[in-house]
Amino acid sequence: MLISNAYAQTAAAAAGPMDSVMQFLPIILMFAVLYFLMVRPQMKKAKEHKALLEALSKGDEVVTQGGLAGRITKVGDDFVSIAIADNVEIQMQKGAISLVLPKGTLKNL
Repeated sequence: MLISNAYAQTAAAAAGPMDSVMQFLPIILMFAVLYFLMVRPQMKKAKEHKALLEALSKGDEVVTQGGLAGRITKVGDDFVSIAIADNVEIQMQKGAISLVLPKGTLKNL
């Protein structure tokens, strides 16, 4: 009365190839969402930044990642010279430039 009967379980049906795919489908979908929401936009942004750095030329007005605004006076392979004030010129790595301003912006500052 107090002890229930124990019955042997029947053998499970043979798993088909679709069952194994369906088991991993949520993981595959998570990786797809991760790619489209995080990886792809980051790669696009890096590509745009690289194009911005390659298009730098003398006379462009730029803002650095540190927040300095100035005008490019010399462009090298890895470094650029930026005039940030009268008779004040600094050299920075190209990668430190984050934004190219429209012409004449520095006169308004």
